[in-house]
Amino acid sequence: MPLLWLYKRTMTFGKPVIMRLLQKRLKNGKEDPNRLPERFGTPSRVRPEHGPLIWVHVASVGEAQSMIQLISLFLDQNPTGSVLVTSITRTSAELLENRLPARAFHQYLPVDRPKWAKRFLNYWHPDMILWAESELWPVMISEIGRRHIPVALINARMSPGSFKNWSRAKGTAQKILSAFSIILTQTEQDQEYYKKLGARSVRTIGNIKFASLPLPYLESDLELLRNAVGDRPVWVYASTHAGEEELAAETHIALQETYPNLLTIVIPRHPERVVSINESLEKYGLTLSNRTKNRIPPHAGTEIYLVDTLGELGLFYRLCPISCIGRSFSDDGGGGHNPLEAAQLRSAVLHGPHVQNLRDIYEPMDRYGAALCLDRPEKLAPALRQLLSDKESLKNLSEKGYSFAASQKEILQNVIEELEPLFLLAELPLLKV
Repeated sequence: MPLLWLYKRTMTFGKPVIMRLLQKRLKNGKEDPNRLPERFGTPSRVRPEHGPLIWVHVASVGEAQSMIQLISLFLDQNPTGSVLVTSITRTSAELLENRLPARAFHQYLPVDRPKWAKRFLNYWHPDMILWAESELWPVMISEIGRRHIPVALINARMSPGSFKNWSRAKGTAQKILSAFSIILTQTEQDQEYYKKLGARSVRTIGNIKFASLPLPYLESDLELLRNAVGDRPVWVYASTHAGEEELAAETHIALQETYPNLLTIVIPRHPERVVSINESLEKYGLTLSNRTKNRIPPHAGTEIYLVDTLGELGLFYRLCPISCIGRSFSDDGGGGHNPLEAAQLRSAVLHGPHVQNLRDIYEPMDRYGAALCLDRPEKLAPALRQLLSDKESLKNLSEKGYSFAASQKEILQNVIEELEPLFLLAELPLLKV
């Protein structure tokens, strides 16, 4: 395949460029300096000597959270088994370290370079692979296919733009996709795209984020926060991206006359942006306090509480009766983040119009009345005002969100049934729910 060959050659001889990019990411805090060799396929821990090893690759914390139930089932039913979980971002690595069960561990996915991919696979030699990311790294996937390792692509999605691009290199796409024994897509449209590109054994099972367990939290932290907040009206803008922190501040100001003691909590998706966020919020003249690593609760005069820590969404969804989900009004064109995490914890869900990456979740939620879509940023303040003043409407929205999230739990059973051929290929015992 000429394009695949060209890509491999580029990644082979492009090492100086790759190293410069990694150094830039390192400088910007996007790479872990203590674990950089993992990005070259060099392990930082010893491979388990006994029992089967499953490799699970995830795109983000969201996919990881969705896969934890599956990982736990495998480990419970295979006492000598282990699970290697890979991801790319520091955020996902730090959160996974605290959430993975015993006998499951994290490593960074190596950069998609032939020598590094081979080094990684030669060391870990997994018995089976579950790839829960729609980003298909050609070198790694091709190397997996060459070794005939049983592998499934889970939670697969493909945008119209990606399908159009892959269609221009259909032969290359078919070659890469042929490595997968099974492909489980989020929607029927995704299934159609993958089939048109030559994929085999494609099934639609829905979004595995429906299978996620409720996000964890510390009861002691929740008690401290509830004591600090008291009877103040409070809402959270979760997983914000550029432009949304300013929207939170503007919304707070718009509500001040009605709710002078309102507390607005902002949780950026990427806490490393905290310095620029603080600077952007200064112009509003609001009293701002940061949670920081010391987990400092908001004081009585705090108006904007910036949660610049990782892994605490579960805590704040439990604290706040209303959640606006980020990257739905953001400057980058949006895409949306997972609303089910808030709905599972009975926090009423609001969101903007730009949720195209999770349309299969948002659209049925909106139709069912389990979430409230606001088509313009200016509508956020009136929506919050109405919900904060009308407890019945707030309860109705939060209960419908909870009911919707709970109604989709059968997806885990569907995934396990669809993966049965893969377990047979890997000569592993079938999972039971």
